[in-house]
Amino acid sequence: MKQITFTEKKDTRSGFGDALTELGKTNPNVVALCADLTGSLKMEKFAENHPERFIQTGIAEANMIGIAAGLATSGKIPFAGTFAVFASGRTYDQIRLTVAYSHKNVKIAASHSGISVGEDGASHQMNEDLALMRALPGMVVINPCDYNQTKAATFAAAEYYGPVYLRFGRPKVPNFTPENQKFEIGKAYYINEGTDVTIFATGHPVWQAVEAAQILSNQGISVELINIHTLKPIDSKAIIESVQKTKAVVTVEEHSVIGGLGDAVSSVLSTNYPAPVEMVGINDTFGESGTTEDLYEKYGLTTNNIVQAALKVISRKM
Repeated sequence: MKQITFTEKKDTRSGFGDALTELGKTNPNVVALCADLTGSLKMEKFAENHPERFIQTGIAEANMIGIAAGLATSGKIPFAGTFAVFASGRTYDQIRLTVAYSHKNVKIAASHSGISVGEDGASHQMNEDLALMRALPGMVVINPCDYNQTKAATFAAAEYYGPVYLRFGRPKVPNFTPENQKFEIGKAYYINEGTDVTIFATGHPVWQAVEAAQILSNQGISVELINIHTLKPIDSKAIIESVQKTKAVVTVEEHSVIGGLGDAVSSVLSTNYPAPVEMVGINDTFGESGTTEDLYEKYGLTTNNIVQAALKVISRKM
């Protein structure tokens, strides 16, 4: 396996914030809304530079989505930002009816997703949002892995016409994808080619998948590592072609294994090319308060968990 290293650790929410700042300068139709979390979403520079295009709704997330839908109707490109638990849970009815049903050009910017919110605990650890958003007709669902990819994904979301759910997070994570990468919605991102097992990963734990692939490679196991940054539309072609070669699959996500990447990949394979699958994710449970590292350990999202899942699925090959 080719050696993969990271340049530094940066939070993915800053990738969103920096991209939004640049979009504010280059696209006059981009507007931003926030539900009293401007600093947490890294939207303060946009607000300072373009106060006439920034709306602080206060703690009124449902209203924020309604306002965003109205702005989209008038030709604007609204980015509505809050924590993932509010962006998908508290506002689901508004998203379903005012955004998805009428196919409005609204971008939902969901920060502080998954258990890596850490000490904020179960009330703020949204591990079900990808499932909720995937189920909505016409909703694009994006879950980038690092700062550079989140920045590129934000630009791509602005260019795409239609509703987008863009998920990112709180902690600083290794930044290892190219700075000026081309981000294609619905197109898988190949990290490494291999023949013995395919690891499909999304979001923050993509880095743990990189580490696991390197460990497995040192053991003589050839790993195909693919970053599924877009869960909907998912790259079925890449999934099928890879698994036809390796015939064994591990999925990795900081989300419930119910309705997330594991389910999405399994759905593609069950109707096209059945193969053994092991899922590394959160198993039908709520989180709890703790550091990101401790929670990853408790809920089975570590590098070692991925290594063990790969060894297990290889042993299940027919």
